[in-house]
Amino acid sequence: MGGCKYSCENATETLSWINDIINFLAPYSSLINAHVVNFFKDRLWENVDAEWIHCLRREPVQNLLLIPSGVVQDQWPTSLKEFVLKLRSMVFSQKQADINIALPGLRMTSLNSVLAQGMNVKKKHEVEVLSAVVSTIANSVGAHTIVDVGAGQGYLAQVLAFQYQHPVIAIDACSHHGRVTDARAERIKKHYTSQMVKSGSGMQSLNVPKTITCHVLSPDTLKTLVESSLHGDDVEQIRLKGENEDLRKLNWLTDANKKPSTVLAGLHACGDLSVTMLKTFLESKDVKAIVSLGCCYNLLSEEWIKDGESQCGFPMSHALRSTGLLLGKSSRDLACQSAERWRSLDMHAGIHNFELHAFRAAFQMVLFKYYPKIVMSTPSIGRKGKALRRRHQTRSAASQLHLKGSTGDPRQSFHPVLPSESETEGTLGFASEIQATPSEISSNERAGCEGIKSDGRFSHFENFCQSGLSHLGIKHSHDTNLQVIWKEAEPFADLIGPYWSLRAALGPLLETLILLDRLLFLQEQGSALEAYLLPIFDPNISPRNVAIIAKKIDGDLRSSCY
Repeated sequence: MGGCKYSCENATETLSWINDIINFLAPYSSLINAHVVNFFKDRLWENVDAEWIHCLRREPVQNLLLIPSGVVQDQWPTSLKEFVLKLRSMVFSQKQADINIALPGLRMTSLNSVLAQGMNVKKKHEVEVLSAVVSTIANSVGAHTIVDVGAGQGYLAQVLAFQYQHPVIAIDACSHHGRVTDARAERIKKHYTSQMVKSGSGMQSLNVPKTITCHVLSPDTLKTLVESSLHGDDVEQIRLKGENEDLRKLNWLTDANKKPSTVLAGLHACGDLSVTMLKTFLESKDVKAIVSLGCCYNLLSEEWIKDGESQCGFPMSHALRSTGLLLGKSSRDLACQSAERWRSLDMHAGIHNFELHAFRAAFQMVLFKYYPKIVMSTPSIGRKGKALRRRHQTRSAASQLHLKGSTGDPRQSFHPVLPSESETEGTLGFASEIQATPSEISSNERAGCEGIKSDGRFSHFENFCQSGLSHLGIKHSHDTNLQVIWKEAEPFADLIGPYWSLRAALGPLLETLILLDRLLFLQEQGSALEAYLLPIFDPNISPRNVAIIAKKIDGDLRSSCY
């Protein structure tokens, strides 16, 4: 699982692991809670060991990008190496498990072209693996129905229904998704019907997912939906407007002689929705198992109530609630970082990202000095840096091709993948449409953000600022001296790479803390259920790859789930 020292086979071991993580993180609260947009304004690098920063600012970008994966260099200070290695030893391993061994009896089938239509590589991988896992779990508990929570456009639900022949209910808050799911399911049904006619096998009954549009904001709503499960092909689609709907008045068709058992499934159910699923699993006697992969930890709710009763998304376990531990938004944002995504970037992509961080942090200085009222509203400028770089790179590429077009020089091939900024703090991600030419990046591969110091960076910063101000509805004033701001920030721009890399290394550990808290929440219920964490996806394709799998066993759950 994590480092060899750590295990989460039972509540005692899981809590011990959690406590070690909390103790380790405590001295680094300033690094965790920092806002990188304030990097220059608050001189954030001064909060990090000076020896570490001095060492890392001379490191190749590739070495910085490996820090979140726990890779250290021999020449680093001992304390820095110990920090990175100790941190990584406590991270839950996201190496894809051999699910055929973990789940005996599992038979994964490749998706045919009809079921896979519209899926990108990531979605196809996720649905192919998760559908097999959910089907195996459903068969093991004799489930009558699978409820796909946060179903989106119904990809998982349709594979479970058509390929694995399970009755499925697809729940999503978006009515448009419900209509897309229905339309797509109808096309798939026609294909399978046609195949049966051509093969002469006769008409067989096909399971078609039933769609429900409902905002699932509490376990009570999901529990009511689960306990009123739809059955039969002739049941009309039901639309729920929201939580205020009188769910008891729904006319569901069920088998009065047999109460069905249900499995909850969630493919990256966002924020608190994953938490709601886990609570519903405990509260509803009809839910026999759950397979849930969470995401968007930044959207988790947090609150603290003195008597220990809380509906918040974190913490879930009684043990953590009793400590009063809160993460805060910066920590939850950081938990979304992926070591695999960092490791997959090349030098040019790394420099590009660090440069965008520097531009955004310097732009914050512009806002702080000239538009202080705007700063109070915590402005977001979205993906302006990404858009600007893309336009610049397109022009540069066109220019290079014009100059070199007659030579057919193979060195002019593009670097196809560069990461983009997130809506918050420039989180590393991927944007396949962005392209860069080698001529744009400094050939010096040494310092973490050495490329920022090359000629012409101020003009890029100036464009960044003008676009950012425009996005905020601010007319650029000639009184705003951008050159003075950039001159003040530029000498420290090469520190943002080392700083952000150290900070990002804490992300997988914070995600581990969130996952272990959810597991402990289930383990605290005693021997009435079996629960474990299993990394089921290739983390290079799908970084949020750890599934929480739980099944109820004979016996009664403890009455207190909160």
